[in-house]
Amino acid sequence: MTDIVTGKPDRMVAVRTVFGIDSSLMVPAFSERDDHVPEIDEVYRFNPEVTLAILAGFSRDRRVMVQGLHGTGKSTHIEQVAARLNWPCVRVNLDGHISRLDLVGKDAIVVRDDLQITEFQEGIVPWALQRPVALIFDEYDAGRPDVMFVIQRILERDGKFTLLDQNRVIHPHPYFRMFATTNTVGLGNLNGLYHGTQVLNHAQMDRWNVVATLNYLPRAEEAGIVLARVPELADEAGRALIESMVSVAELTRKGFASGDLSTLMSPRTVINWAENCQIFHDPAMAFRLTFLNKCDEAERSIVAEYFQRCFGTELEAEANVENHAAGIR
Repeated sequence: MTDIVTGKPDRMVAVRTVFGIDSSLMVPAFSERDDHVPEIDEVYRFNPEVTLAILAGFSRDRRVMVQGLHGTGKSTHIEQVAARLNWPCVRVNLDGHISRLDLVGKDAIVVRDDLQITEFQEGIVPWALQRPVALIFDEYDAGRPDVMFVIQRILERDGKFTLLDQNRVIHPHPYFRMFATTNTVGLGNLNGLYHGTQVLNHAQMDRWNVVATLNYLPRAEEAGIVLARVPELADEAGRALIESMVSVAELTRKGFASGDLSTLMSPRTVINWAENCQIFHDPAMAFRLTFLNKCDEAERSIVAEYFQRCFGTELEAEANVENHAAGIR
């Protein structure tokens, strides 16, 4: 196993060979996997532009932020790049429970030689800084202000981090990398879709070297991903079903963009719908349980109209449980 503390990439890989992208870029990688390396998802589809942006982070130590709507696979995209480079990776979700002490560290009581002593326990930031680790901050625009200013310190070019309680300055490992994913670009909850997001300090946003946008995939690629996740639908009828499902999803996205809907179907929701079809054996019932029941009641008639246009059948208001009980069993 590679020593995660002192290890460094020991080979170069071709982007064209590993990721199938028309680029001559060579990227450092590890020969051996570490426990912190994500598992490879063989059916994952890479967005070329976003992949190159992430690879710039790994190869040139750029701070990379990936922005986009929910369900587009932002965090997974970074993880799957890391997985193919055998690069150790740690994700931190900046929800409201993450505090400054979680990131920096705190004094804790430990038992040594049957005696209780107070010892400083490093937080995730100093731990990761000293290792060849890709640190991913998820939901970056939901972080609390005190947490964001801790992160701002390591966004500088030299990235040195001062532990005031320890009178110690930590210099980052040469192969420490930092990424973030965000639903907004630091402008807050403008459309009402992402409650809890914050307006970010522009000085901090300016410290991110690369900002990539990951949008929903083209229709054919999205259908291919759903089929890869639910291979039971690989026959002619199954492919036709997936095409109709993706059509419904596209209509919800257009409805959201035009202001007709307050929510939309992400690729993750479409995959869930396809998986639920295998449980309930009824696309309409699976649709109600996967997406329709999440919608505002005033908007459900619009969503039902989208379903009717794509499937050619009406979407019943209530599920007939008795008709589907045998299939569920």
